[in-house]
This record gives sequence, structure tokens and C-alpha cells, in this order.
Amino acid sequence: MVANLIGVSPSSIHAAQDVTALRKVLESVHADSCPLSYNFHMHTVCSDGQLQPEDLMHQAIVIGLRGLAITDHHSTDGYRRAHRWLETYREDAAWRGNPVPALQLWTGIEVTSNLANTEVHILGYAFNPDSPSMKRYSHRESPKGADAIAAQVIHNIHLAGGIAVLAHPARYRRAPEDLIPAAAEAGIDGVETYYAYNNPTPWCPSPRQTEEVQRLSSTYGLLSTCGTDTHGLNLRQRL
Repeated sequence: MVANLIGVSPSSIHAAQDVTALRKVLESVHADSCPLSYNFHMHTVCSDGQLQPEDLMHQAIVIGLRGLAITDHHSTDGYRRAHRWLETYREDAAWRGNPVPALQLWTGIEVTSNLANTEVHILGYAFNPDSPSMKRYSHRESPKGADAIAAQVIHNIHLAGGIAVLAHPARYRRAPEDLIPAAAEAGIDGVETYYAYNNPTPWCPSPRQTEEVQRLSSTYGLLSTCGTDTHGLNLRQRL
């Protein structure tokens, strides 16, 4: 399959930016959703990961994922390549009379930001990657100045039609009790509730941090996401 020789259908582009469908999924996400049903935090060679986007998508289909987002740092190139590959794969499957995977790929990105005088990462989902508000975050470099302020990052994701999520809230210099309220005040939509902080095998959310983040997420009425934060060659692990 030659992914870069085939166009991407308007319907698949719409689905990748369908924030309503994504919100519905996130409202049902739980501790067992990742890594076999949903995964909203993965990296490719387009930032600091080891997987080619096409190989990531093939692995996602083998696993049987129902939905995912590639969240490369300051880049949507991995998403674009993955989207083209998935379109080609589906067309090829249909032509051969094989089952066409129902896997849903949403747009994604991870942006380095400043929240409460702390460096944090904000995940953007289901946004228009061609929106002018997102161009400043798509050059493979951390934003500077006002563009790096968390409230501004969140605002620009919203302008592009997406939702914003605080990544791994228990990994920063300041505690989730400080950061999640600050993120909520800045307009965040959700937090990465289900995350494996000690990279266990097999992957599973860290119990203590999950309970703490769940409580804060509920207090502030935020959505919960899950993800392996894959940087290696296995979507079921971080490294």
C-alpha cells in the first residue's frame, strides 16, 4: 500500500475532528479502557517516539483498538501520515472483501506549557490541524512567551474546535491538588486520569495516583482520558 498516493476522504477528516463523539467516548472511559480498547497518548518518530506512524496504526488494528490519538510533541505530522495509511488500509480491505476496521483516529498533539509557574504538558484532541490557532504549536518546537501559557494553549485548542487535557497530572514538580484546580480555572476540559507512572508490565494505571486524580477530576467536572504515553515500539507500554 502506498499511503501517500491516495487522498483522505472528507468524511474521515470530519470523524477525526468529531469532538462530540470523542466527548461521548471519554465519558465512558474507565481503568480497563487502556491499552486494549482506547489509547489517547502515543508518540511516533515525528517527535520523540520510535514507531513509524504507519507501524503504529497497524499495531493498533492488531490489538483491536476502537479509538486512539497520536499525540506527538508540537507536531501533527504523525497524525497526518497515520490518517492517510488508515484510509488506504480501509480501501484495500474493502477491495479485497475483508473486514474494514472500525478503528477511530482523532487528531492529537502534546504541547509544553506553563501552568501555575510549572512546566506541564497539555494534550489537544479532535481539533482542526490546519486551524491558524494551532500553527504556532506544530513546528516541532516548544512554544515561547505568551503562546506557552496554559490558558492560551487551551484557548487556541478550543479555537481549533478541539478539547484540551492535562497530561499525566502526577508527574510534575507541583502536586495534582495544585495543578488540576489551576488547569480547570484556565479552561481545561479533562485530565489524563488513567496513567501508569511506574511503567509496569503489563500496563495498568497507577492505583494511588488514579484515585487522587479521579477525585479531583470529579470535583471540577472534568473528562477523564487514558493513555500509555508510548515512546517505544509497543503500544501497550510507555517504553
